[in-house]
Amino acid sequence: MGDDSNPSTVSHEEAEEAVRTLLRWAGEDPTREGLRDTPKRVVKAYRDWFSGYATDPGEYLRRTFEEVAGYDEMVVLRDIEFESHCEHHMAPILGRAHVGYIPTHRVVGISKLARVVDAYARRFQVQEKLTAEIAQCIQENLQPTGVAVVIDASHECMTTRGVHKRGVSMVTSQMLGAFRDDARTRAEFLRFIDIGNHRG
Repeated sequence: MGDDSNPSTVSHEEAEEAVRTLLRWAGEDPTREGLRDTPKRVVKAYRDWFSGYATDPGEYLRRTFEEVAGYDEMVVLRDIEFESHCEHHMAPILGRAHVGYIPTHRVVGISKLARVVDAYARRFQVQEKLTAEIAQCIQENLQPTGVAVVIDASHECMTTRGVHKRGVSMVTSQMLGAFRDDARTRAEFLRFIDIGNHRG
């Protein structure tokens, strides 16, 4: 028997039929004109939203540059916008990630840090896990002196259902190496990202 968690064991047609089932369960008629192509559109959207399962985030960090003229200070990429989905309710998580690391002898192209965030975000997530995965991936692949990741996000599972609280965001952080051990380094990173003044 196949592993149901493996997307390759579920056909495109089965995924579309699952959408039709949900439409019927909600009280709709999937055959009416406005909904006829909805299953196809939803499956296409899911393929995009969850493309992170087909990606190895570490691969983005394996091409590095060593010609950095001895640069060994903090590198920070701020305000990396992302969209993810809550694994508990399948509702959107919309937020920004701030990533910093202190290189040893090599750096990575800054777009690659954003791609790592995206690869993990494009999976079902909880924010705490997302934060830790990004930090650990950078630590394992770049072996820097330290890694810091802060995520500030709003959760639609809280704003559109349940307690219906809008304008609330959740902040999580993961500090490794120098960022965990040295309060001054951590404070410098937090000054750089300055969440309160840079939220849109």
